[in-house]
Amino acid sequence: MSTLISIDNGGTLTDVVVIAGDDVHRVKTLTTPSDLSQCFFDGLRKASQEVYGTEDVARLLVDCDLLRYSTTQGTNALVQREGPRVGLLVSAGFDLAALHAGDGAQQLLDDLVGDRVARLDAAPGAGEAELRAAVLAAVNALTAAGSTRIVVALDGAGYAARERTVKRLALEGFPSHLLGTVPLGFSHETVEDDDAARRTWTAVLNAFLHPAMERFLFHADHRLRRHRVRTPLLVFRNDGGSARVARTPALRSYSSGPRGGLEGVRALAAHYGLDDVVSVDVGGTTSDVGRLRGGEIRERRLGAVEGVATSFPLPDLVSLGVGGGSIIAVRDGAVRVGPQSVRAAPGPACFGLGGEDATITDALLLAGLLEPETYFGGALRIDRERAAEVVGKRIAEPLGVGLDEAVAAMIDAWVGALDDGIAAAGDVGPDTVLAAFGGAGPMLIAAVAQRLGIARVLVPRTAAVFSAFGIGFSDVAYEHHASLPDTAPETVAQVRAALLERAARDMAAEGAALEDCTVDVQLLAADGELVRRVAVNGELPAQPGTLAVRVAKPTHHPQLRDAGAAPHAAAPAGTRTVQGRDLGVHRVAALQPGATVDGPAVFEEELFTGLLPEGWRIAVSPAGDLWLERSA
Repeated sequence: MSTLISIDNGGTLTDVVVIAGDDVHRVKTLTTPSDLSQCFFDGLRKASQEVYGTEDVARLLVDCDLLRYSTTQGTNALVQREGPRVGLLVSAGFDLAALHAGDGAQQLLDDLVGDRVARLDAAPGAGEAELRAAVLAAVNALTAAGSTRIVVALDGAGYAARERTVKRLALEGFPSHLLGTVPLGFSHETVEDDDAARRTWTAVLNAFLHPAMERFLFHADHRLRRHRVRTPLLVFRNDGGSARVARTPALRSYSSGPRGGLEGVRALAAHYGLDDVVSVDVGGTTSDVGRLRGGEIRERRLGAVEGVATSFPLPDLVSLGVGGGSIIAVRDGAVRVGPQSVRAAPGPACFGLGGEDATITDALLLAGLLEPETYFGGALRIDRERAAEVVGKRIAEPLGVGLDEAVAAMIDAWVGALDDGIAAAGDVGPDTVLAAFGGAGPMLIAAVAQRLGIARVLVPRTAAVFSAFGIGFSDVAYEHHASLPDTAPETVAQVRAALLERAARDMAAEGAALEDCTVDVQLLAADGELVRRVAVNGELPAQPGTLAVRVAKPTHHPQLRDAGAAPHAAAPAGTRTVQGRDLGVHRVAALQPGATVDGPAVFEEELFTGLLPEGWRIAVSPAGDLWLERSA
């Protein structure tokens, strides 16, 4: 029996999913930003309690076959500008203006690099002595300016060879074993891209994210080794693959959590035969909206980080400032949602941890949808009086209305904000399916779908921890890219062979031979800014573009049940008064395959609560997932 552990570390909560055979165990714990290893092992402790009935982390880790992890640590570090002072060493004629292309590029460059830029002042064809002097002078200038990490990015033909020469000369002058030596990174080692500006940005962003990721991941890896773990810690990346810590560029962690959700949606889309799916991952701080068509995750060829194009494809995700902890306030006489969030600390006012701002969590508590005795499995008690005080002060008083009207206005504004964000992210039609997950994903998603004209919503049974669950569909994989200047057979063969050689080295470091892996060769053709992947295995591409070689070592994935079940009406476990109406409450754990529930009703499990409006029905699939379908 395989035991898979997947961990998704978010800004507010950290989710852990343990799949042991056919059993799926899931827990949440509060993220501890000051020391991520604490919430990492807190989650493992809680998970071991769920699996064995008693806390036994050592046993859980010994039983583990695959341990995969994703984190927002790098993303948060970039948002908060918490990272090293990057110095940039470029060629004498490098056009720095090219780095300013893109919304926010100038500000981002100022924040990450500032005036810590040096040019390699050596004449073309300079001898080694002159070049060595120029390299040492540039490095000295950058360290004197306060650089704590240096990126070397040269432009022009043969940039990689010239960077390797600079590396040799720099390490001769500043050996890495000496105290106080500033780490140097080289753009060609991060990515191979003939576009100097993109390659430079990719290397600078990677260097900025690296220390925060390195400190935690290597610390966690060492702690795991003390537990004699049989399998290495794998980092789940934003390309959908997983790899060892030492084989993962820091930038590959950017938005990796949302990619986990997309991988889970891809698996469900294949299972249910869905062609057009909009995924909505609603967390405490943001909602991430993605798209799948024909079973493929929509990607951007040049994935943008804060408006700056990088050399990596990234999922086409739209991040909305609408979440369970988004601050709701009255501005200019209207109720506005986000983008600021109360985050894990102090959290919504009803948490009683000092929060002074109103959130949708407070509103739904006052509306009656959330119940203090069952919220978060009863482990986190929420305070109605505190919520009423803050909502009264922040919403009701500025609007000049009563508390019930204020709550209704908050709910309407929150649903409207999420609806507007989804609509802006792309067109939806009557055949579009909305897949909703995240701790706050199911709560009002039927109302959102109704406004969008969408008739079917899929709420995975593991919705509250679905990004972590989705990581379980990841293989140990690498994808490498190279420009294809023409489509001549010999050119394609040469580029393909070079990419396969790189992939073989990667897989060897993972303990796998290339012949034991699956190999996919695709042309990443431009479709506007989006990627259109065209398989070229066995045939030649019709046009030049970027050749992608993806090599994967297949691993065990979660299995989705598909047994038949007779439809039957489910009986509620109790009632709850929601906005003045007595509604039946249905425990998701008690809803067996084939069960149906007619709205209006409440559906609830330990880690999420949802409202099913009138005219909607829940149908439980053989796999245990919830289909919310508009019946009128």
